[in-house]
Amino acid sequence: MAIKVTRKDQSEASENVIRRFNRKVLQSGVMPLAKAQMRFSKPISKRERRKKAILREIRRAEKVERIKLGLK
Repeated sequence: MAIKVTRKDQSEASENVIRRFNRKVLQSGVMPLAKAQMRFSKPISKRERRKKAILREIRRAEKVERIKLGLK
């Protein structure tokens, strides 16, 4: 779905063209679709979730140890 906006005449200001373009984009409903596609992420497999959880726990334990030792 392409949105076209052209100048009405050569003396029309760029701001007016941009304003008309923005209004057409809002009215067309393209932005909600684009934002929904940006936020979509593929579901992670159970194996990957487990790996990430184990890695998180290891890093958390290392951080606690460093704090106890006064290193960080």
